[in-house]
Amino acid sequence: MLFRAATADPADTDRAVAYPADGPVPALTAEKIREELAGNRFRPEWIWFAEDEDGEVLARALWWGRADSERPIALDCLQVRSTVADPAALAAGLLAAGHAAFGALPLYNLSLPRGWQADAELAAAVGWRRQAAYGTGLTREIERLRYEWTPAAGNPEPTGRLVFRDGTDEEFLDAFVRLSHGSLDLTTIGELRTMDAEQLAREDFEFYNDCPGERSWWRLAHLPDGTLAGMAIPSATPYHRNVGYLGVVPEQRGKGLIDAILGEITRFQAAAGAERITATTDTVNVPMAAAFDRAGYEVTEIRLVLEPGEE
Repeated sequence: MLFRAATADPADTDRAVAYPADGPVPALTAEKIREELAGNRFRPEWIWFAEDEDGEVLARALWWGRADSERPIALDCLQVRSTVADPAALAAGLLAAGHAAFGALPLYNLSLPRGWQADAELAAAVGWRRQAAYGTGLTREIERLRYEWTPAAGNPEPTGRLVFRDGTDEEFLDAFVRLSHGSLDLTTIGELRTMDAEQLAREDFEFYNDCPGERSWWRLAHLPDGTLAGMAIPSATPYHRNVGYLGVVPEQRGKGLIDAILGEITRFQAAAGAERITATTDTVNVPMAAAFDRAGYEVTEIRLVLEPGEE
């Protein structure tokens, strides 16, 4: 079996686009793949094939990154022909080859419909993908709800409970530190096992500062007496506006302030003309999911995320 990037022949990208999407897991359309290639978010060196001795492509992996990324950020699509007897083994070999070439372990995003576990065929297709990912070091699993707001949901009115203002980089770094304490976000919990809150705050700051959204959008949330209550970071992806990052400091949690912070982000994005605002939260983060539900955000899919586990 030969594992290789789509860089040997100019026709390789056409082969990647034309590859049949076997199985029940939703795959990217040819139009979407060409759009991502044109935007430099898919690249020939991030598209990998598994070929048999006759040159037949038996599997395809598409890794995604931002237009200016040096390395891919996430595996976006993994397909293995339905005729392959052991798809998990073949997929694991393909992923391992890609990871070795990248010198990194990009996470794997699987976008699934609600209730996917009840569909036996779909659950089996997810199963071999999960097995392949686990076999290559992506052993931390997070299931997220992907939410979406549209103008039909209405624009929330300010509650008057909080005052929002800009802040210095140091103030936002301090807010990131405080919000990480007691967080229900599984990625945050996992990261704090290997680094301290200050280091995580710097990484989170840099991540959101590098997103397509603007630093000038960020707001600190205060009680009327000036006490810090939380933080609102409206952001964006290459495709649309999103919620980004939000939270309430530990000592102010449980008072319903998250609704006011989410409302501020929603109003800001809507005022900028957003026809769609997306957001994600872990399925175990029940308070955050409830806030999205109250604000009129609707679940559009389940996102199964497989990340590198602890070393």
